[in-house]
Amino acid sequence: MDKLNVFTSKDLSKLLDIRSSETKFGQHIKLLPASCTNIYEYINALDVDYIIIGLPEYNNLLTHLSYQNTTYTWDATLKSLINFKINTYLIPHRVLILGSLNFDKELNKVKTLDLTIDKQLAKAKKHIAKINKEITHIIYTLKKSGKTPIIVGGTQNNAYGIIKGCALALNTPINTLNLSAHTKFKPKKGKHNGNGFIYAYAEGFLKHYFVFGLHEQTISNSILKTIQKMKQIHVSTYESIEVKQTTTFKKELKKVKQTISGSPFGIQIDCNIINSCKADNTEGFSLKKIKKFIHYFGKRKGVHYLHISTTDSSINYSNHKGEFITTFIINFMNAHTK
Repeated sequence: MDKLNVFTSKDLSKLLDIRSSETKFGQHIKLLPASCTNIYEYINALDVDYIIIGLPEYNNLLTHLSYQNTTYTWDATLKSLINFKINTYLIPHRVLILGSLNFDKELNKVKTLDLTIDKQLAKAKKHIAKINKEITHIIYTLKKSGKTPIIVGGTQNNAYGIIKGCALALNTPINTLNLSAHTKFKPKKGKHNGNGFIYAYAEGFLKHYFVFGLHEQTISNSILKTIQKMKQIHVSTYESIEVKQTTTFKKELKKVKQTISGSPFGIQIDCNIINSCKADNTEGFSLKKIKKFIHYFGKRKGVHYLHISTTDSSINYSNHKGEFITTFIINFMNAHTK
């Protein structure tokens, strides 16, 4: 785990705002001790249910020949979560904040390459493969220890490594529920933010894939025809629920539940489908419905991870998202624990 930036007690003290009249979430969480020499053995023996880990946002790495490499979403969420006031509804003592993964070395190498040249593009893809391998390894490690990973930040490209890590640890393909305006099922032309799921599916790690809240105008006809032919790919559109009202949010939740009943699955939340989290003011689900979605599936026995991703990495807007993401994490843990 050489890519892991461990979250330490020193880091915690910098973020924690202690007040005599309040008890904060960060005062009761678990951390890796400075003396820890074998992270896997420590995590395996630790009496917690959830392990929170952060990923950097590096959007459009291979698709638009540019990228962002920030941890604004992770940093903002940490600050909000740690200073969340606790009461009898919260369980911070069942949580380990592990830290965040750092891929500066690989991403800086990609930055020096001319991705319009085939050989250099091939080198870039090798660096992305290293990133995916590291994510797969850490998720596999967390799942083998019997813990539930909560992943904050990154993009939906990272779903490939998360799904693969879970599937390998469980020794079976898993289902994934993706609350997103996009299918993220574009052709396999180098792993990027638009096709992580199709790689996981093609390699046998993803069984059933659900896109919940797809915006009909965002999908190309070729991708639509492809997924319509595949029995394992399921779509509920935002327009059918909120605009045309040919179905309801509740009915679509039940449809998904019937398919995944008794099978392992993970939850993906793309922040860009959330109306209150969108910088461009385009349509999306309300925070209330997002919380219902997380609670509805978070309480199912088969859920094995939660990944909350974002593609808007601006520092100003990430502070806003950090507060919402904190409520999603709390909502998930409360549902899952009960």
